[in-house]
Amino acid sequence: MLTDAVPLGECGRALVVKLRHHGDTLLAAPVLGVLKTYAPQLEIDALVYDDTAPMLEGHPALSRLFSVGRAWRNSPMAPRLVREWRLFAALRERRYGLIVHLTEHPRGAWLARTLGARFSVAPIMPKRGAVWARSFTHLYPIVGGGRRHQVEINLDALRRIGIQPMPEERRVAFVPGEAAEARIASLVPLKRLAEPEDHAQAMLFLASDAAAYLNGVTLDVNGGRVMM
Repeated sequence: MLTDAVPLGECGRALVVKLRHHGDTLLAAPVLGVLKTYAPQLEIDALVYDDTAPMLEGHPALSRLFSVGRAWRNSPMAPRLVREWRLFAALRERRYGLIVHLTEHPRGAWLARTLGARFSVAPIMPKRGAVWARSFTHLYPIVGGGRRHQVEINLDALRRIGIQPMPEERRVAFVPGEAAEARIASLVPLKRLAEPEDHAQAMLFLASDAAAYLNGVTLDVNGGRVMM
């Protein structure tokens, strides 16, 4: 039995940090959703690299999305310090009660120490030494060797603080945004995206007696975009 579960009701705001590549960032989306499910009152922010931000933009559980410029490290020192300070000031202003760090990036340990969060969780990283371990209130092991899906590894951070997500709560949510949806809809002759009911009606027809004489037919439910 977990004796040091985090009282989410006392946290107010949480920051989820995922500084990796596009696919890894997208696979962190279930952490946002599960946190919101188990703590609806929690304001959840995320910190990612700027080029991966579209992977999480528009996520229904997200309050604010902050980004680190991947090219900042190649900038002259003065401009880089200005950008870093502005980011840090914006994060500090949010007064997080919980930090969920999902990678081995050293920025997570620095933020856990400097932002004043009451609780923080990160993976166990023996090679990072004692400073890393003392930076967080909770640590969780990473099962490597491809034996565990990355979504589950990310969710292990939440399991360590007392959240046990159900299988149906582990879905990856990707929200393309209104501009992208409008552009795709403009390519469809019916000028709208498909709704679940559109596909359901087609499946009901194929499963009904009305389709009993059909054989080897491909039914395109595409709003007329592809016509054979």
